[in-house]
Formats: sequence, structure tokens, C-alpha cells
Amino acid sequence: MKKQLIILLIVATLISCKKETKSNGKLNIVTTTTMITDLVINIGGDDVNVRGLMGSGVDPHLYKASEGDVTKLVEANIIFYNGLHLEGKLVEVFEKMGNATKTPIALGEELDKNTLIGSDYFASNYDPHVWFDIEYFKQFAKKVADVLSEKDPENADNYKANEATYLTKLDALQTTIKTTIETLPKEKRILVTAHDAFNYFGKAYDFEVVGLQGLSTATEAGVKDVQKLSAFIIEKDIKAIFIESSVPKRTIEALQAAVKSKDHEVEIGGTLYSDALGNAGTVEGTYIGMFEYNVNTIVNALK
Repeated sequence: MKKQLIILLIVATLISCKKETKSNGKLNIVTTTTMITDLVINIGGDDVNVRGLMGSGVDPHLYKASEGDVTKLVEANIIFYNGLHLEGKLVEVFEKMGNATKTPIALGEELDKNTLIGSDYFASNYDPHVWFDIEYFKQFAKKVADVLSEKDPENADNYKANEATYLTKLDALQTTIKTTIETLPKEKRILVTAHDAFNYFGKAYDFEVVGLQGLSTATEAGVKDVQKLSAFIIEKDIKAIFIESSVPKRTIEALQAAVKSKDHEVEIGGTLYSDALGNAGTVEGTYIGMFEYNVNTIVNALK
């Protein structure tokens, strides 16, 4: 009931605000996930004000709109979010904003659906963790630059220049991680994590990906899930499994215990960043830094 009241409050407030405002002459941008926040900061640069709803370690699957989000959304000129029903609790807000003088942009909806991985867990019928394919993130960058240029034509040249710079960095990232991954034999490329956030990563770099909780962290792993996956780990002689920063580590610890109960050893290879970046101000607090960190952690643990 409280959740419904908050949603109604946000929507009503947004619809009642007919005037678009800027702070210090700059566009006010609201973003949802930390990956999108970092992207918009890179493309917008000094010409925009960016306020993210979610911070490090926040699970977007379970995120609920709060009273504190109302001010951010009311003052926003543009709202960038992932879409594909990643932000499950916020989708109701964004979908009801059509009559408001806001511009909500679901970046995931811009992608070619024929290329996405299907999923019955989400209303969109697609796996929403698309940022783990760098080619998709490049498309996100282009869309952000196009939207900012349209809304703020005076600074369009800056946005396009920032886009070009960032795309060059993403190209370099692809080269770096490909080189690192090629040091890991294909038979060892089995990635076991808390939930299936890495399917696009697996598709791009030839990893078999298995998540204990499935695609959404809203679905709890049961005893049968743990037992089935522990048997798989033993059969494939997997050396390491991974915690995720935005998912409680107890599920992976339970999996490790189940494997050990069958006289087999599996290490926890480290913590991966899946649905959120690391702390702001750290290397892992950026999309590029997060991706490099994840790949290095995975490869070093599975070798």
C-alpha cells in the first residue's frame, strides 16, 4: 500500500509540473542504474547536471521509489533508464509519465529485439542485463548523445565530441578484455554467479554462464537449486564461483558449503559487479573500470 501511495504521489507531482526548469542553464538529468549514470556523465560532461537514483551495491530489480526520489524526478528534464523491465519497481512510474512534461528514455528499448536474449522472468520477455555486451553500450552512448543534442542544441557539438571520445575508450576496452580472456582455455570458461546477470557477457566471449537465482534476484534460490548446481560444479570440476556486489553473499556461500559437503573443493573467486558499479571515486565505480576488474577477477580465479 505504501508503495502504491509513493507511485501515485510521484506521478501526480510530475504531471502537475508543466514547466521545464534548468539549473545554472544546464539540463537536469536523472538516471537509474550506476552504469547509466556513468555513461551520461561521460557524454554530458560539464554541460549537464546528473543525479542518479541508485548507488553502488543497489539491486535495480528490487529498488523501490522513495519520497526522496520525487524531487529528483520533478526537476528532471530527461530521465534515462535501462528499460526491459530491469527497474521493476520503477517501471510503473515511468510508464505513467506520458502526460507529464518529462522525457523518460528507456535505452534498452532502442536495441534490436531480434538480437536480445529471451527471458520469461521479465515482462519485456528479454534479459535486461544488456550492458555486459559492449556493443549494446555503444548504442546507449549514441542514443544519449542524440537525445542531449536534441534537447540542448547549443551544446550539441560538445555532446557529439564526448560521444566520439567515449566510443574510442570502449573500443580500447574491447581489445583489452579480449586479450585477457584469450589467456583462459575455453574449457575453463564456466562462470557461476549468484544470478544470471552475465548471459550477454557469456555470449560475447564464449563463456557458459550459470546463475544460482536465475535472471532476477526477486526469485529466491531453493535447496534443490543449490544441490543441482553443486552437482554441476563437481561434474565440470569448476575451480571458483563468484559473489555479486548487489546480491547477498549467503547464497554463494551456501553453494560452496554444498559442494564441500560432497568432498569437493570450490573457491569463492571474488566479488563481481553485476547490477551496479563499485563505489564512486574508485576505478570500479566506472563502467570501463568495472568491466576490466570483472574480467581480471574471473580469468585469474578460473585459471
